[in-house]
Parts: sequence; C-alpha cells; structure tokens
Amino acid sequence: MNNKSKKEDTYYESIIKKGYSRRDFMKFATAITAFMGYESTMVSQVVKALETKRRIPVIWEHFQECTGCSESFIRSDHPLLADLILDNISLDYSDTLMAASGHNAEEAKQESMKENYGKYILVVEGAIPTKDDGVYCTIAGRTAVDILKESAEGAAAILTFGSCSAWGGVQAAHPNPTGSVPVDAIIKNKPIVKIPGCPPIAEVMTGVVVHYATFGTLPELDSMGRPKQFYGKRVHDTCYRRPNFDAGLYAESFDSEEAKKGYCLYKLGCRGPVTYNACGTMEWNNGVSFPIKSGYPCIGCSEDNFWDNGPFTERLTNVPGMGIEATADKIGKIVLGATAVGVAGHAILTNLAKKKEMNAAQRMADENKKRIKE
Repeated sequence: MNNKSKKEDTYYESIIKKGYSRRDFMKFATAITAFMGYESTMVSQVVKALETKRRIPVIWEHFQECTGCSESFIRSDHPLLADLILDNISLDYSDTLMAASGHNAEEAKQESMKENYGKYILVVEGAIPTKDDGVYCTIAGRTAVDILKESAEGAAAILTFGSCSAWGGVQAAHPNPTGSVPVDAIIKNKPIVKIPGCPPIAEVMTGVVVHYATFGTLPELDSMGRPKQFYGKRVHDTCYRRPNFDAGLYAESFDSEEAKKGYCLYKLGCRGPVTYNACGTMEWNNGVSFPIKSGYPCIGCSEDNFWDNGPFTERLTNVPGMGIEATADKIGKIVLGATAVGVAGHAILTNLAKKKEMNAAQRMADENKKRIKE
C-alpha cells in the first residue's frame, strides 16, 4: 500500500518523481484533454488540476470477469496514461495489479477505505452472481455481493469498467445459470458511471478518471449512464467504411473481393449502426486499428445484452434513424441516386465557380495591361 507521504503528492509531483519531464507532462495533459473531447483551451485547466490536486484513492474490485479490462487498461498508447492509473491515482487495492496478496492485501484495502471514507473511487470489473446466495464468486469465503456492498459504502462514486460490470456481460447471457447482474442492480445509492466494452478502450477508462480529478465531478452521462464524450456517437458515424454503406457497397463474404476493397461489413453482421463507442475515432493498439478496420464486423460489445442480440454474423434488419422500414439495401439505393444527382449538381456549381474565377482573372489582366500602357 502507498505510504502517507506518497499519498500527499499531487498528480504532477508524482509524475515528475517517476522521471518524466515537464514536456512529457504537458504532452500528457494535451492528449488527455483531447481524449476527453474538450477543446485545446481547456488544457490549462487540466494542467492546473493535475499540478495542484492530490491523487484520488482507488479501490478496484474484480468479480466474474476475464481480467480483459485490466489488460486493456495497462496497454494505453501513452506511457503516462498507464502510469496515471497504475500509480499516480493512488491505486490502493487491486486483485490483479497489486504486489501484496492474502491478508496483507485485505488490510491495505480496509485501511484505505477507512482513511478515505467518502472520497475514494470504486472501480468494479466483472459481473456479480446472485443465484444460490452468490456462491459462484467468492473471495476468502465472502461472496461478491457482500464484498461489493462493503466496498461501495464509503465510495464517492463507482466506475464500472467493462460490459460485465456495466450490463452483466457474457455471464448474464441466456440462460444466466449463476444469476449474474450488473453493479447497479445491487447498488442503488451511489453515482455510477458505466464504461462498457469487451474490453473498453484504455484511454476512455483513463479519461473518466482524469475528468473526475480535474473537475471534481463525474462527466455528463447519456440515458444509459455512459459518459457522452466517449459514447455519444455510433461506431457507424465515425467508421471509415461509412461512405460505402451510403453508396450501397457491401462485402458479401469475408474472403470476397469487396471485403478486400474495404466495402461495408453490414451484410456480415456489423452492429456499428446500433453501437455507441469511440472505437472509430480513438482506435486500439496505440491508435493503429479497431475491429472493423481489421476486417471484422462490430459485435456491439458496449451495448446492453450484446451477447443475446442475435448471432454476430447475422445482418441487422433495419438501421435506426433511417426510417422504421428502411434497410441498408434500400438506403444504399436511395443515397446512391441522390449522390448521382449531387455529383452532377456539384460539377455544375464547380464549373460556374471556375468560370467566375477565370473571368475575374481576365479582367485583372486587362486592367494591368491598361495601366502599363498608360
């Protein structure tokens, strides 16, 4: 566990002590501000907060999960992003990431929760089984339900990392033999931010923590409890294959020529049109790619009940926002026709504009010749 003097460090002091330069710190502040969806004018406010505010104590509980969220978390693009979570936020307890184990780990958690009552952030990774008195997930003889209630009691807020803790995940898929439920099915009296995904993007998880550290409040949430700056747009809206969808150009199979050309994966089951996430803008693996860019359809992992929303390779029957009865095939044909008209109109307008530019240039040339003669 972190000692008292270490806990008194600000974010900036802790970062500098780890060997990073002021320049590294400013790069981090600029990057995380952009990740949070704010304009560059907000960088100074983020910098000031990180320079002056003490680190937030974090208790990180693991229940029914695969540890994929933690794995995603520690593989952030920027090294300071990972350090912010692993050290600079004062991570006082984590089954996976802390060195201590057994009684020492439990003592560290209990001491931190007592000292920081009402101030720490509780991170929950994994669903909580409730059937048969919760026996399907026990730690040191205690059920996940019991541990969650205890850890949540003194928390200022709860962050549910991953679709398991946010929605129930694969554990809650039909027929849900262990009676798994998300965090908000058990905890009703605490602010809860859902950060779903299987797993979520590392920078998204970090961005929510930094937002709380900077402004002292939780980010604005959508109707499902997700931060709007990261879950405000559909994957479909930011997908580089979107023009092909609009034009009605689809891959018919994974090994088709259309697939190789980067055509839309809608017919192969892509859930991008009904999935809200930042995959298309932030991407994965150091900002290199995301599933659709790698040639596989979005499976909608950040949406509720995504495991039970039909086979992943089965095409959607309709696309919300395009008319109740409209399918992507019809949309493609309609848009393709509109595009043809639009292209013709654009060509005419372009030619007229060019003609005006040429006439203006000719008049200017004539005037110059006239001045020279005079």
